[in-house]
Amino acid sequence: MVLRIGTRASKLALVQAQWVLKRISTEYPDLELELVTVKTKGDRVQDRPLSTIGGKGLFVKEIEEALQRKDIDIAVHSLKDVPAELPGNLYIGAMAEREDPFDVIISKDNTSLEELPKQSRIGTSSLRRAAQLLHHRSDLEIVPLRGNLDTRIRKLHFLDMHAIIVAAAGLKRMGLVDQITQVLPADLMLPAIGQGALGLELRLDDQQTGTMVTFLDHYPTRVAVEAERAFLKELKGGCQLPIAGFGQLTDGTLSLDGMVADVRGKKVVRDRVSGLPEEAKALGIALAHRVLEAGAREILEEIYER
Repeated sequence: MVLRIGTRASKLALVQAQWVLKRISTEYPDLELELVTVKTKGDRVQDRPLSTIGGKGLFVKEIEEALQRKDIDIAVHSLKDVPAELPGNLYIGAMAEREDPFDVIISKDNTSLEELPKQSRIGTSSLRRAAQLLHHRSDLEIVPLRGNLDTRIRKLHFLDMHAIIVAAAGLKRMGLVDQITQVLPADLMLPAIGQGALGLELRLDDQQTGTMVTFLDHYPTRVAVEAERAFLKELKGGCQLPIAGFGQLTDGTLSLDGMVADVRGKKVVRDRVSGLPEEAKALGIALAHRVLEAGAREILEEIYER
């Protein structure tokens, strides 16, 4: 039996897929495994911010299509890239243990966010990151920044920017922890839905593969991310909107923080719910209703009108 694992071709995506491959190989030493790279729309279009390209699943759609065609048997995704609604014949069969979910600053001269000079230029193409940054420091200038993780770090040193914001998880997986200037706490920068977590997407009709990869599923990660994704789905949002959510399972209680902001960071609606981990999806839905009633509905309507 040959098991084909589909992934994007970026260095980080390959590191993540290789990690999954090694874990499966260790569990099933007689199994033949193959990595298959797939180029997505998000990889092809590099000259525009993601929020202007349009559509959901910019980094997963083509991989899902390969999975549906049976060109691959497993799709490995960064869950923050996966839309809240999956194609009807696919599902997330395992969520591996989450890496550090937070965002970090990398600055040219190792200067923290608070110490950056006024009007500093910060590189990010994430509306979520930009909105929260501007809410905290309205004097900052946001510079659109695209590219793979190593490309963005390289651009920091060659373009007119003071700092960039990226996910801690990617840096840690690529052995680049020494690049981090400052970890941004959740009260300042709430992470993206699913940030730091890997998802293995499978076909519903492939029960054999589904059974094989269950050993990779990490329950605390699954319930936290399921709550976050339920929050996103109820808001009818995508990963290119200024929406954030972060779930944590601690001592048997699942807490979920959620946020919706306008793109300028002037209006921010944020709230928290908690309950049993078995209620993960219900908690996400309940939190979505709370933020919608508190002003998020008007914010999202204004964004959609654009």
